[in-house]
Amino acid sequence: MVVNIHEKHHPDLLLKSNPYKGEGKKLIAIGASTGGVDAIAKILQSLPRDLPPIVITQHIPGNFSTSFAQRLNKISKLDVYEVKERVALCDSCAYLAAGGLHMILGKHCNDYYATAQEGIRISRHCPSVDVMFRSVNNVVGKNALAIIMTGMGDDGSIGIKELYDNGAYTIAQDEESCVVFGMPKQAIAKGAICEVVGLDSIIQRIQSFAQGSLKRLQESND
Repeated sequence: MVVNIHEKHHPDLLLKSNPYKGEGKKLIAIGASTGGVDAIAKILQSLPRDLPPIVITQHIPGNFSTSFAQRLNKISKLDVYEVKERVALCDSCAYLAAGGLHMILGKHCNDYYATAQEGIRISRHCPSVDVMFRSVNNVVGKNALAIIMTGMGDDGSIGIKELYDNGAYTIAQDEESCVVFGMPKQAIAKGAICEVVGLDSIIQRIQSFAQGSLKRLQESND
């Protein structure tokens, strides 16, 4: 099969939707593109330990993702890893999708893990935020906090809508604090977002989610 890299491919080509409906451990998922490197760095350097695992897809070339993960590990209290092979997801740790590889989540017993997978560009990107969010929905479901941040285009809007529809708490970064408001704007337009907040408030929401005080109002959002 000849694939046109400029064609926009749907997540179905790489990963089928199979939403997880049960209870489980918490997990935080963050997707970003243009402007995301600095925004993610600000978030991670401000977070304490004792948080659920954090998975991150940032649009970044393969030759830069390793150094970005190393930088995040240096400035953060969390332990930060680049996902190039199967790795167990642990509390107080963050996991960055490697450039050029999609990050796919799985579950063994009650524990989560992440793997790196080669594949075509989904929503024009590899790694794709849509792939990560769909994977989170398939494995974690309503037990996840999903955050879509600054970036151009609409990658992530499909996956975060699936998470929203499945009962997960979803957040979009506001226009004022974004370098490019494209990705959050598209997710908001799809009706996929519980709350739109500034960058500093995202840090607070992550801590509230970990403490169990960030609750979705089912009667108003579902």
